[in-house]
Amino acid sequence: MLKYGLLTVGLLAFSFAPANDHASSQAFHDHITGPIGTTMAHLVDSAAILTPEEALVSDGFAACTEAVPRFGLGKAAHWVRFSVFNQTAAQGLFVSIPYFAIDELDVFMVEQGKLVRIAQAGLTREKDENGILIRKSIFHVPVPVADQREVLLRVRGFKHLHLPVFVGGAASIQEASSEREVWFGIYAGIMLVLALYNLFVFFSIRDKTYFFYVLSTVTLCATQLSLQGYGPFDLFPTTAWWTARAPLIFNLLTIPLGLEFARRFINTKQFVPTLHRWTPLFYVLLGITAVIYLAVDPWAGQALGNALSGLCAVFLLTMIITSVIRGSRQARFFLLAWTGFLIGVVLFVMKDEGAIPFSSLTVYAMPIGSAIEGVLLSFGLADRINILRREKEQSQALALEASLENERIIREQNVILEQKVQERTKALQESNDHLKRTQTQLVNAEKMASLGQLTAGIAHEINNPVNFISSNIPPLRRNLGEVIDVLKDYREAGTRTDAEAFRTIAAKERKLGLDESIEELGEILGSIEEGSKRTADIVRGLRNFSRLDEDDLKPADLNECLRSTVTILGPQFRDQVVLDMQPGSIPRVECYAGKLNQVFMNMLNNAAQAVRTKHPAGLGRVTVSTAERDGHVVVSIRDNGVGMSDAVKARIFDPFFTTKDVGEGTGLGLSIAYSIVEKHHGRIEVESAPGEGTEFRVLIPLVQPQANEIKAQRA
Repeated sequence: MLKYGLLTVGLLAFSFAPANDHASSQAFHDHITGPIGTTMAHLVDSAAILTPEEALVSDGFAACTEAVPRFGLGKAAHWVRFSVFNQTAAQGLFVSIPYFAIDELDVFMVEQGKLVRIAQAGLTREKDENGILIRKSIFHVPVPVADQREVLLRVRGFKHLHLPVFVGGAASIQEASSEREVWFGIYAGIMLVLALYNLFVFFSIRDKTYFFYVLSTVTLCATQLSLQGYGPFDLFPTTAWWTARAPLIFNLLTIPLGLEFARRFINTKQFVPTLHRWTPLFYVLLGITAVIYLAVDPWAGQALGNALSGLCAVFLLTMIITSVIRGSRQARFFLLAWTGFLIGVVLFVMKDEGAIPFSSLTVYAMPIGSAIEGVLLSFGLADRINILRREKEQSQALALEASLENERIIREQNVILEQKVQERTKALQESNDHLKRTQTQLVNAEKMASLGQLTAGIAHEINNPVNFISSNIPPLRRNLGEVIDVLKDYREAGTRTDAEAFRTIAAKERKLGLDESIEELGEILGSIEEGSKRTADIVRGLRNFSRLDEDDLKPADLNECLRSTVTILGPQFRDQVVLDMQPGSIPRVECYAGKLNQVFMNMLNNAAQAVRTKHPAGLGRVTVSTAERDGHVVVSIRDNGVGMSDAVKARIFDPFFTTKDVGEGTGLGLSIAYSIVEKHHGRIEVESAPGEGTEFRVLIPLVQPQANEIKAQRA
């Protein structure tokens, strides 16, 4: 209680003191007075822990020597106090602090021995009761007319702090603020027009240089506006945290975009390739700086960002000057434009460092410089369009010249190419003819091989009945001779009535065994008849198999075709393979019967060979069946032979592929069979497993498509 009592006494004593050692009272009228830094006293709160009451009674205040006090960059809080005397006709004065990098700003007034808070503002302060961020820079100090009050300010931030303080009447302060807003509106309008125009150019010519110009212009404008208390955070809801950090973030974003624009605009890859390759290093450093600023320590990030900005400026200036020396026309435009902005930056920094006075020119030097830079760079981009147009015209002329030369070369090459095409066509035709002859020879070879097997089978089959006939001819001739002799004797004896002669003939008849010979004659004739019948069957089967007189599509009985083929292949099966015929009730099929017989013969022959290989003792079985299914006749040839693996099954229809020994097959049988079935618009299905046998299913449609077309045309 004693502490607060002493503090109250001190406040009363201070409030009624007309002046102090460090600050003097100043009378203010309706016009603006300021900056009033030399009439203020300054206290540094290094730990930023003093309360307003403690700061007010502190004996650490020192007189300010500058019109605009500069507090630099640091974590300390700064207290400033000054006295105001109202000589206006209004009840109160207005204090304007047009510096928007202050993160914490508190305004107090001593009235009747009490410390009254007038305002609380700053970038880091949260929203007021209306949900609006507190960023105002003009404060009303309720000083009665012809009276004096003490004002106490507290400022703190993680940027370079300046404290320009202006005091005046409401009209003059408001007029100055409005004038300032008009000028920044003009600035924002200029930058927006430049950005939109070049964005339109970018969409027209698709040159990324213009796109990076637009981005760098927008971020540069946002940086300058945020430094002056305006910016993107006025366009959409944001937070105090982001508002306080926006200026440096925009600045860190402007640097890489500006460097990327410069690299493309100047073509640094051509003029300064070494510096061009070093540029991405700055992007990494800028990213590290942003992380430090946002997540680690904003004071350290601010200091590092300022240093890095200067380093990037020197680096960019080096690239520009070097490119100008090496003859870059665009670099001259860039140097001229960037010099305007650089002058503005230098004036702004010199103002911050106290080298030049605080004035409207020095405060707005960077926005003015950035506007000049944007306009001049836009002129440079316009000149770039002219350069691109001239280069395009030159390239078009060169392209036209090259096109004419290419046309001449193409005409000459076409003549040569046409000759080569004719030669190649002739050679290809000869190769094609040779291939057809070779194919015909191979097919004929397969046919001859099949014919050889067919001839051997027919010779064997016909040889048996012929042997029947030829072996019966001698006994037939002998028996007929004996009968003729006896008949001759009877004829001679008929002229005589000699009983002795008849007895002699009868004895001869008994001796010759004429009755047995006559009986044997019947058997011989029956054997000859059987042999002749078998020979006729073989010839008929051969005729049915070959169908040499049927070259057109005709209805045929596939059961009859199979029986004819089996008859021809009789030697392949007899006493070696059990042949099980299971003909089904099937309709006649429109087909080339002779060609299908060739398919059946090939498959039956392969089945017989596979069965004989696995069952040499004659235990093999081949089952042949027919059936009708879904408009097709299905011919199934199944054996219990050696079977096939999947690899072999995948290649059985390839020409020249065979698993038989050399000299036993050409490898064309199944290939030709596949072609024949395909010609009939049918298909062949194969199921096989090693050691279990194989089943081929040939599916032939009942009516061929071309037959339907012929019927439709006739109808």
